[in-house]
Amino acid sequence: MPLSSPLHSLAALALLCCVPLAQAGDVLARVRTGAPLVIAHRESSVPFSYVDQGKPMGYALDLCLRIAEAVRKKTGVKDMPVKLLQVTPANRIEIIKSGQADMECGSTTNNAERRKDVAFTIPHFITGARLLVPANSSVTRIEDLEGKKLVSTKGTTPLKAAEQANRERLMRIQMLEAPDHEAAVVMVEKGQADAFVMDDVLLFGLMANRPEPGKLKVVGRFVTTEPLAIMLPKDDAEFKAVVDEEMRRLIQSREIQPIYDKWFLQPIAPTQRALNLPVSYLLRDFWKYPTDQVPF
Repeated sequence: MPLSSPLHSLAALALLCCVPLAQAGDVLARVRTGAPLVIAHRESSVPFSYVDQGKPMGYALDLCLRIAEAVRKKTGVKDMPVKLLQVTPANRIEIIKSGQADMECGSTTNNAERRKDVAFTIPHFITGARLLVPANSSVTRIEDLEGKKLVSTKGTTPLKAAEQANRERLMRIQMLEAPDHEAAVVMVEKGQADAFVMDDVLLFGLMANRPEPGKLKVVGRFVTTEPLAIMLPKDDAEFKAVVDEEMRRLIQSREIQPIYDKWFLQPIAPTQRALNLPVSYLLRDFWKYPTDQVPF
């Protein structure tokens, strides 16, 4: 590209202002110039977004690829490139906030605190945090962990909720942080933690993929209620409208159902075991009037 081109001048101006071009808040405009649509994915958020044999896959990622097709049609860029970027629970919000990715397709909760920095589309799942413990454990609720060790994944809402409950109820639980979900499960298996608190659907997915899933179990009532949704840049109304419209279309046309069934009712990689989790009554009711507005 010639140095005198308008796009080069715009990029140079952005650099001079110390603001990355991706933070301009206009994803569709960038895509129209030939820039890739960047989709952030996770490593071990089974079955939402994970990597198996080097290939990113999952329920949320499938939805994001459908949204990418809607973006392609909206922009008219027939050969629109799509770039996949792996993120972690700890850096996912900053990746979207800084403009390094346009969508985060994982198991991220839409809540008021996060909406200060990013936006969300219509929830694709509603879950709640519970406890993963050894099969022979007597723990059935968070109160049973008084004086014991509880692990959760860094940067997640279940971790914050557990820390708050621990403070308010004076349970003297030793809180531990793991870099990702896989590491937290290993800590429970090795006896380094007595329980792992996380969204129950993720716990079932993680447990199903262990070499000996029968040595673990999910227990307890919900510690939190978690509406999971695709994360988007804040203040990009045009892009968000395209994403919301496609999510609403998938839900109302019921095209989302076979995508859901593929990941929650049928055998999935890497173990080819099924989670056997039908759509919950909470999610079914929410999808009757699909909206990005959640009461949390």
